[in-house]
Amino acid sequence: MEINPVKQFYDKSYNQHGFGAQRKYPNEELCRFMGRNFFSLPIHERREKKILEVGCGSGANLWMIAWEGFKAYGVDISDQALVLCQEMLDSYSVSATLKAQDMENLSFEDNFFDAVVDVFSSYCLTQKEHENFLQHVHRILSPNGLFFSYFPSKRSDAYTNPGNVNFVDKDTLSGIVRSSSPFVGQDYNFRFMHPEEYKENLINCGFQISYLETVQRTYHNQTEQFEFIVIEARKPF
Repeated sequence: MEINPVKQFYDKSYNQHGFGAQRKYPNEELCRFMGRNFFSLPIHERREKKILEVGCGSGANLWMIAWEGFKAYGVDISDQALVLCQEMLDSYSVSATLKAQDMENLSFEDNFFDAVVDVFSSYCLTQKEHENFLQHVHRILSPNGLFFSYFPSKRSDAYTNPGNVNFVDKDTLSGIVRSSSPFVGQDYNFRFMHPEEYKENLINCGFQISYLETVQRTYHNQTEQFEFIVIEARKPF
């Protein structure tokens, strides 16, 4: 994975805008995932559940995971993001284990986590890099562990009408350049998939799909549509 463009973009963004570079509250679909699978657990069981967020950024999701009583872990490529994430955790008087790390090379033990969550983060990986990432996720999940991902869909206008931009591979733009597109200015690899493609990729990595939906929203007074894949997969026993 070419980490420098991604790292440089986010280090600059967090240095310039601080917490304003990202939302401060958790992703709604992540909350639904946690509700379906973990929020019914009593507190003494929650304390034994280890949950990793890849691309944790400034902690908008991670503080919620820690606040709800789980053993929270976060990795991000941006050092400045992790500085802010620690401040966010401190502001809620909760803790998490944070690491500066590339998503494609997750250095955790085999069968370690009960869940790994990816909220609009692994899209910066190309097709081959994302396959490597999913293999690592499968490796570090415990049997019956869950993977959650919130990922750009190819039915988004940003993909079907990308403007004057190169394709790194059949799924991946070299950046978002069209001025009216959501996320314009993100000048690093930006990948999209069809829901069925993501499902197939996960199955090929040994997962069982337990949940697959899409969420659509519009931008700029409904002139731009962006669709997200919401997918949940389980590592079998």
